[in-house]
Amino acid sequence: MISRTAITLGLTAILMASFSTTAAPSTHPSVSVGFSPGGTSLTTVLSVIEQAQTSVDVAAYSFTSDPIAMALVKARRRGVNVRVMADKKGNMHVSEVSDLARQKVPVRLNDNYAIMHNKFMIIDNKTLETGSLNYTSSAVSRNAENVLILANMPEVASRYSQEFERLWNESAPLDLNTATDAPAHTARYSNTRRESASSIFHLFH
Repeated sequence: MISRTAITLGLTAILMASFSTTAAPSTHPSVSVGFSPGGTSLTTVLSVIEQAQTSVDVAAYSFTSDPIAMALVKARRRGVNVRVMADKKGNMHVSEVSDLARQKVPVRLNDNYAIMHNKFMIIDNKTLETGSLNYTSSAVSRNAENVLILANMPEVASRYSQEFERLWNESAPLDLNTATDAPAHTARYSNTRRESASSIFHLFH
């Protein structure tokens, strides 16, 4: 006859194994998507940044999204290596790139093409975020856009990493002494909710 203690220990072991399996991050390849309008484009991008453990490399055309910038700053603060490479002309006026640089995120600007129109992120050298979505408030709230996440696909991520490194190496480090946005923007990276900057620029990017 099985004792009550043995039954209890057996059930406990099963429950612990179940919780352990649930908590473990998936390593299987997966695909997820997000769209604007609908609200899922931004949440999809934020989710993949929040899951980053070692690195996030960002290639951006125009970058005016407060929530995405905040997520990158938070990732850097928890020890994730974050780099941002952005189009120079697309970030000459209202932009988050100067604020990111002030928060010790390495930022480089690319001025080698008519426009550097890439929009992608490489997370932990194995997950890719890409699509039509510019990292801007208008892309989220005013445009029809798409986001594609290819998770745990290191072969694909590696191809994008090679292109990112090429673009990064030919880009120039952001010079904060010549940045056009006000240093006071740095205060928006406090723990309080930040307000989006209002600009005609937002209407078209």
